[in-house]
Amino acid sequence: MMIMKRMYNLYRIFLFLWISFVVCIWGIYLYAYISPKIVLNSANRIYLYDNKEELVFESNNNNDWVSLKNISKYVRNATIISEDKSFYNHSGFDYLRIGKAMFNNIKSGTIVEGASTISQQYVKNLYLDFNQTWKRKIDEAFLTIKLELRYSKDEILEGYLNTINYGQGNYGIASASKYYFNKNASDLTLEEALMLVGIPRSPENNNPIANYDNCIKRARIIASLLVKNGYITKEEYDNLYKNKIEIYGKRERNNMSTLMYYSDAVNEELNSISSIPKNLIKSGGIKIYTTLDVNAQKKLDDSIKENGSNEDDVQLAGILVNPKTGGVLALAGGKNYARSQYNRVTQSKRQVGSTIKPFLYYSALENNMTESSRFYSSKVSFVFGNKETYTPNNYSNLYANKEITMAAALAYSDNIYAVKTHLFLGEEQLVKTMKMAGLKEKLNPVPSLALGSQELNMLDYANSYITLANYGTTNETYFIERVEDVNGNLLYKHKEKSKEVFNKDSVFIINEMMTNTYNPAFIDYLNPTIIYLNSKISRKYAIKSGTTDNDYWIVGYNPDALMMVWAGNDMNKSVNSVYSKKIKNIWCDTIEEYLKDKETSWYEPSNNIIGIPLDAVSGDTPKSSKNTVIYYYKKGTEN
Repeated sequence: MMIMKRMYNLYRIFLFLWISFVVCIWGIYLYAYISPKIVLNSANRIYLYDNKEELVFESNNNNDWVSLKNISKYVRNATIISEDKSFYNHSGFDYLRIGKAMFNNIKSGTIVEGASTISQQYVKNLYLDFNQTWKRKIDEAFLTIKLELRYSKDEILEGYLNTINYGQGNYGIASASKYYFNKNASDLTLEEALMLVGIPRSPENNNPIANYDNCIKRARIIASLLVKNGYITKEEYDNLYKNKIEIYGKRERNNMSTLMYYSDAVNEELNSISSIPKNLIKSGGIKIYTTLDVNAQKKLDDSIKENGSNEDDVQLAGILVNPKTGGVLALAGGKNYARSQYNRVTQSKRQVGSTIKPFLYYSALENNMTESSRFYSSKVSFVFGNKETYTPNNYSNLYANKEITMAAALAYSDNIYAVKTHLFLGEEQLVKTMKMAGLKEKLNPVPSLALGSQELNMLDYANSYITLANYGTTNETYFIERVEDVNGNLLYKHKEKSKEVFNKDSVFIINEMMTNTYNPAFIDYLNPTIIYLNSKISRKYAIKSGTTDNDYWIVGYNPDALMMVWAGNDMNKSVNSVYSKKIKNIWCDTIEEYLKDKETSWYEPSNNIIGIPLDAVSGDTPKSSKNTVIYYYKKGTEN
């Protein structure tokens, strides 16, 4: 009896809601009929421009709109049967489907089933955000009715197929056909059509580049519906996907393996800008002017192809920034976007190794140490109050076994000197310095921090390095200069947020010290860490490399360009040491290409800086000019 009563109450609730919904819909119909005609525009299109305001990427193209008759019948039939079986028979809403969905959702106590028609999806993609609110639902219903009242079913289906998101930045069937299969929409085979039709349900997970298996699984589900409804035969179904379908995955314009990493980073920043209507971001209709330098991006792309290999599991990532503005000029989040969409610049965190040492020695200079401050470098274990020990090692276990200067320690990347400096200053000092530099990541004040043991995000880390490259002034990295709608109305303009946080004299000394990493005058018990680049670079840079058990890093800059490159394995496995040289090649190729034919400058010392010629290795009065370099001091600290 109790079960019957519960079922009866459930039925009453369902009936009440269904009747209320129908009444509401007819009220909206009346209002929609007397309101102005809805305008179908090109709101789905997103245009990406570089720093010369030249178009480099389109989510769709004006010429990509195709008439319904020029779209494969397989696409049309599969779309209708999988998305809206009653499309040609309803007036914008499938009431039976809505009723069924409402009943199942009430019964389960959660949203388990949707009932959006093609018409509803079309207006949502063009004009609405994707928030599940009552206001959005009412707006959707109103616009759907207006659409159905003023346009034919074929016009609606045509518009839907030309605007829907097919993944990988493709909006519209023509763009998707060209990108995935290098075909016109009219020439798609049954297998190809099914693959494309399955993408819009989950554009990120169902497209054949991101997940081929998911794509085929969804395609087979749609194919079974076509068989059930008599669109294809059982024999045609059985012959599907016996061989893997070749994916083209290329764009005619600026076909680079890494360009989409930059595009994804742009989209991430775009979504963080509160002043831009979210419906425009979701559906497009905007022009995005970026800081991208196409030539630098192309060189980065080419160099990664030359130095990377698709045969191993080592990934490469890099970022090039204008330190004077923070604008990101080039970015590669991996070797090949088609193989992996994971952006290792914006999403990953890795141990940064010895690249953190310039910030450590900046801290030292700010605490009364100098370039010629000495510590003894030898194999040593540090014992702490809780009797824990810490035993750092130098590269190849080579030690000076004598006192060395800070300048020499940085040139060789001597770990013993670094840890001794870190402990001498107090472990909190480096944390404070990194925070001043703009690092958002929380650091742990432990002895190994001096050797870059903590995992950091590359984009965040590049922000910190800008402070050194920009002579002590912060500039946060960014991708978007401005955003306009399709009519040229300004929606957003980047505003520079800079602040002087570092002492310029200390920054000058650090930047000069970092040129010693490729100076042959420092050859001693170890070679300077970047000596490999000495003959390859055409101008002066501050450069530092870093190595962990599973990571290779290089970062280098001058006032006009900052470049950071990383190599490693996503699973934190060891990486062949050959990648130490490969990332140096990528760094050099890209930054030199960007600065080619550009006049560059170096950091001008203040009147408070004194330069003294000294022996590079010892820091003593030079016995000959062969190994003589300039040690820099703040006035009053030179003795």
